[in-house]
Amino acid sequence: ENLVLSDGVFSMDGDIAELPAISRMCKKNKSWFMVDDAHGFGTLGETGKGCLQYFSLDGDDIPIYMATLGKAMGTAGAFIAGSEELIETIIQKARTYIYTTAMPAAIAEATRYSLHIIQNESRHLNNLNGNIAYFKLCCQELSLPVENSETAIQPMIIGDDYAVLQISDALFASGFLVTAIRPPTVPQGTSRLRITLSAKHTHEHIDSLTETLARLLE
Repeated sequence: ENLVLSDGVFSMDGDIAELPAISRMCKKNKSWFMVDDAHGFGTLGETGKGCLQYFSLDGDDIPIYMATLGKAMGTAGAFIAGSEELIETIIQKARTYIYTTAMPAAIAEATRYSLHIIQNESRHLNNLNGNIAYFKLCCQELSLPVENSETAIQPMIIGDDYAVLQISDALFASGFLVTAIRPPTVPQGTSRLRITLSAKHTHEHIDSLTETLARLLE
């Protein structure tokens, strides 16, 4: 059988994959569908359950679901979710699982607590969504060239490889860590600033960042 793989949220543009359409295609062609929701798990959906919740999908739609624990969860490692048969096959057959070291107990417990926070403290997700909306509003008011992303990843296309490095360095000197992304990570002519928002940012942080960007891009 064929295996179709997709990100849930693409890491360089912040756009969300059309998972329902891909799932329908996979069912029609009797293909497995695997989604890496590294940037969606903990940040998308009404309660942070990721792209599946965002699109109201389930295990029948996406039989192999994986995500990292090192982003929204704030710990380390990753997981794969699926049917009992799938998980048992991975445990018995996957060389990368068989010959790896178990997660340290402290990391496992920290991950359990992070999951508890995501499930029970909705204010963090509300803060993140509020910050995304506020950032986009500030960019619109200042005519900043931010892309159309509704996720925490907000790319700003600069184009020139050297210019994006200069702006990134100037932002760092002003107290902002904003990574410059250049080819071959992204296509030629689309070098960008990759701005990543979090629940802990404040409107004052966002005001200061966007005002600094507006000054640097004059």
